[in-house]
Amino acid sequence: MIRVLLADDEDLMRAGLRMMLQTQPDLTVVGEAADGRETVRLAAATAPDVVLMDVRMPLLDGVAATRQITGAAQHGGPRVLILTTFELDEYVFDAVRAGAGGFLLKRSPPEVLIDGIRTLAAGEALLGPSITRRLLAEFARATPAAHQPEITRRLSRLTGREHGVLLLLGRGLSNAEIAARLHIGEATVKTHVTRVLDKLALRDRVHAVVFAFDHGLVRPGGG
Repeated sequence: MIRVLLADDEDLMRAGLRMMLQTQPDLTVVGEAADGRETVRLAAATAPDVVLMDVRMPLLDGVAATRQITGAAQHGGPRVLILTTFELDEYVFDAVRAGAGGFLLKRSPPEVLIDGIRTLAAGEALLGPSITRRLLAEFARATPAAHQPEITRRLSRLTGREHGVLLLLGRGLSNAEIAARLHIGEATVKTHVTRVLDKLALRDRVHAVVFAFDHGLVRPGGG
């Protein structure tokens, strides 16, 4: 059973989400919050697998709430799925940096949202390659951070193949695209991705993109 916490300041939105999720035998709603502070409190109290997070809420916005939730449980904690009205909402970029595992538009069909919850609960990121590339372009507005000794040490743990996979992840390639580029099977790519995330202490592939860009491993439009 996948435990879901609903966070949205609109009563009708939460009610609609609850009714939709209750039709699924493997999903259960463990709590509802109308503001960011209550979301953080309930995330700690109810231990959900996935938090459906609105970005614009009173008292504490969804980005700050995401940061607190993911920061309190770096491993094995709730996954945050951002629900937004606009695909390129500026809050989305901040939320990804704060630890969100992906995002969906509020107008997404019910089956897309339900599948997204299951995807995040399974430990995968919910951010398609095209959106990842757009995120990368947005990150280009900031200056990449210089390598710190700790970052260099973490990167040194990677094998040559794993480093190559990290670079392709950073460019927004899917597992299938990486497999084709490296002439290996998708299952092998998945294994490499898992090892990269583990060695670099990253939550998911979305944050591998952030890591690669922040530390100058990839550049928009290039390698």
